[in-house]
Amino acid sequence: MKPAPFDYERPASIAEACRILSEAGGGATVLAGGQTLMPLLNLRMSQPFILVDIGRIAALQGVSRGGDGTRIGAMTRQADALADPLLAAHLPALVTALGHVGHHQTRNRGTVGGSVALGEPAAEMPAAAVALGAMLELTSVRGTRKVPADGFYIGPYMTALEPDELLTAVTYPDWPEGHLVLFREVARRPGDFALVGMVGAAVVEEGIVTRAGLAWFGMGPTPIRMRQLEAALVGAALAGLDAHALAALGVADSAPFDDHHASAEYRRTVGRRILARSLREAFALKETA
Repeated sequence: MKPAPFDYERPASIAEACRILSEAGGGATVLAGGQTLMPLLNLRMSQPFILVDIGRIAALQGVSRGGDGTRIGAMTRQADALADPLLAAHLPALVTALGHVGHHQTRNRGTVGGSVALGEPAAEMPAAAVALGAMLELTSVRGTRKVPADGFYIGPYMTALEPDELLTAVTYPDWPEGHLVLFREVARRPGDFALVGMVGAAVVEEGIVTRAGLAWFGMGPTPIRMRQLEAALVGAALAGLDAHALAALGVADSAPFDDHHASAEYRRTVGRRILARSLREAFALKETA
């Protein structure tokens, strides 16, 4: 099939892009990497009046360090982020998750901001943003506001992004050097969206967990933060941790459903097992009966 007719705009600046979105009155769609959007256009599941291609806006690209942490421009290609030394040093959990996004061909075109803004419930980038405490920078002709990733996702492909707003950057707070990375996903084939997945990080100081951030993907209508598990971990001594009990807390915060890929019960069972295994490996816990 071919897309429905649309006008095409290729702004050279953030201000110009925001002006076009504002004047479109909700009839515009932003083209970032296009790895999801282009098939939707061809299938006519998305029929915008105006396609706004932000690919040549230099201000939306690159990784930088600042007082708030590590900032990734929304149009930074996933392949570039995967190879970036700043991200490798400061956000290893994000880099680990990036390595499982699609295939290397799609990562060459796909962008960090595009994935975060889309909000695919089974994708790695939205869940990583939630788990690591990212702050999203949303810009329009009205100005710029910052929204925590934890409050950005409302439902399947539904976010707090207004029709006239553009996601311009994602800033991840610093995690101490040597923090632990937790990641695992189950998919039918490498590169497929996950049937079940989890991502997160934790800090251990003198045998005590002092910080934790974990989130599910593929376990509900949005990426889901494991609040009960985080609360149970922070302040706990490693010697007293029970991976199975902690995994049950993590699954309690999920909201899986049946679809043609897997059942809700399958997702709960597999989620509990991969989370328990990840906790054991990260915290070097002994297997319990």
